[in-house]
Amino acid sequence: MPAPLNRVDTTPELPSTADVVVIGGGIVGVFAAYYLTRRGLKVALVEKGLIGAEQSSRNWGWCRQQNRDARELPMSTKSLELWERFATETGEDTGFRRCGLFYLSNSDEELSGWARWRDFARSVGVTTHMLSSAEATERGRATGASWKGGVFSPTDGTADPASAAPAVARAILKLGGTVHQSCAARGIEIEGGRLSGVVTEHGTIRTKIAILAGGAWASSFCRQLGIRFPQASIRSSILSVSPGASSLPDALHTSAVSVTRRRDGGHTLAISGRARVDPTPQQFRFARQFLPMFARRWRSLAPGGLEGFRSGHESLARWRLDKPTPMERMRILDPTVDEATIALTHARALELLPALKKTAISATWAGYIDSTPDGVPGIGEIATLPGFILAAGFSGHGFGIGPGAGHLIADIVTGDEPIVDPMPYHPDRFGGSAWGKVADF
Repeated sequence: MPAPLNRVDTTPELPSTADVVVIGGGIVGVFAAYYLTRRGLKVALVEKGLIGAEQSSRNWGWCRQQNRDARELPMSTKSLELWERFATETGEDTGFRRCGLFYLSNSDEELSGWARWRDFARSVGVTTHMLSSAEATERGRATGASWKGGVFSPTDGTADPASAAPAVARAILKLGGTVHQSCAARGIEIEGGRLSGVVTEHGTIRTKIAILAGGAWASSFCRQLGIRFPQASIRSSILSVSPGASSLPDALHTSAVSVTRRRDGGHTLAISGRARVDPTPQQFRFARQFLPMFARRWRSLAPGGLEGFRSGHESLARWRLDKPTPMERMRILDPTVDEATIALTHARALELLPALKKTAISATWAGYIDSTPDGVPGIGEIATLPGFILAAGFSGHGFGIGPGAGHLIADIVTGDEPIVDPMPYHPDRFGGSAWGKVADF
């Protein structure tokens, strides 16, 4: 069964012109389109499949500051404020709430790392509480076990992956923007050295600005434009269980398994970092840049199969603008679930939280998590192609920081003061002098 997802209406007619075209209807794309529409711009959002149907509905739903990379922390903090503000501004419900995130551990090394992060977080005004053994054991009493320590981050929270991106898309429609599903962007047109249009399977939209928020498809799309963007995806499998377990933390992480309460009273279960690496031509192309990351994570990553080749999201193929592309052949990335991971996850969850034995598995699904070599997204305008803005490679963090990323993209487009410093995210850090050049490959 695929990940649960709410549906949203599609605008029937494709506009001939727009101030901005956003390519990709995941959480980053919809928030970028929302903030641009709020500023009075004519925005068209095009999505090859359904709004939020890929990783934006397949994640845990965590919206956290805890343990964020220092570069992402300012955006994480701003995003929490924006999640709250969105509901007030629009009346739409993303399921966001600051329930707090709870971490437990019996590892001295892990606890020391959390304590170091706590000290850093204090220096930038973020509150997180280290828990003593007694405090962790009491707060984690649902486990029935004793713990050396833990962390509670009270201002962090969760949103509903099934509802969030569709809710933002509805807000775009209310503001007068347009949302086009089953409408793949095949490429762009250029006049006078800058972007002049976005070519879709249903026609061309004349525009001076396009935002690529294409998730796992972003690098192969960039390749069509002669832009080298290093990106690799891993296949993660998670499950949900039915309601029936009471008195559990809203969001709990341990090294063995993580558990998140769902809106229906059930829970999402996952093992942090555990995934399959499905080899693809693109992974071989960028192997040198990703080897250090894969080496650090070798304990949690396992070889996959040929599904990545068949899916086409990390292809090296060139496609024409007047014929169907790989994105039209694979409208929604819905990869095969790793049954061994599902079984292990469920077994660990039942052992950790005995109350879950009153529940049954209600759904299982997998998703491709797109990553950059340093685990931080690439956001910024490509210098050699004015008007083309990249926003991709969110490395499993995109859902929580989606509002802040969308706001920053809107700031870049309109020239407003950026909500956070954009420089740490700019994608030119990946290629040095090679970035942005029309490469011969």
